[in-house]
Amino acid sequence: MDSRLLRVLEHPLLAVHVSALRAVETEADAFRRHLTAIARLMAYPVLADLPVEGYALTTPLAGATGHRLAQVPVLVPVLRAGLGMVEAFLDLVPDAVVSHLGLYRDHVTKEPVRYYTNFPQGLMSHPVLLLDPMLATGGSAVDALTLLKQEGARDLRLVNVIAAPEGIRRVSAEHPDVTIYAAAVDERLNDEAYIVPGLGDAGDRQFGTLP
Repeated sequence: MDSRLLRVLEHPLLAVHVSALRAVETEADAFRRHLTAIARLMAYPVLADLPVEGYALTTPLAGATGHRLAQVPVLVPVLRAGLGMVEAFLDLVPDAVVSHLGLYRDHVTKEPVRYYTNFPQGLMSHPVLLLDPMLATGGSAVDALTLLKQEGARDLRLVNVIAAPEGIRRVSAEHPDVTIYAAAVDERLNDEAYIVPGLGDAGDRQFGTLP
């Protein structure tokens, strides 16, 4: 895979939880739990280089130097599937800002359609994490990253559970400055632009809205 900014995260627990997401018999409540566990495991490497600043604090015994984030991250889940990744990041960074981006894929053109945005001011000074369980064609990710850059974001990180080679290539070509974090890279897209073997529709499986 030709992407210098692709990071495929490896951990035995990631492999276990991703397998549970893939299994067709995994029901919505269990799917959400496994997705949260995956996002929590991914959060550590995704946030590993956040800058911190020192400050003076007092322990029960003496003065000491504490550390706090220089800038809290902004979490941008792609509605609705990305919502299942937010809680895990908030567990580690409770002060993180949660924004939202509403996109859906047109079933005819396979291209993303934007229907909702809510971004805070001052994105330029914050790490911005775009959260979406699946990176398929890359259309939604490219559209979202373009919009976030227009809003001022400079430190952008794309966080996916499963990615397809086609999506990785498209994001890397159009946003070569954005690091892609993934727990698994699958084989390909099928004729309907779903990832194979993948896990189906992450939003439907997570929220129990399968047809």
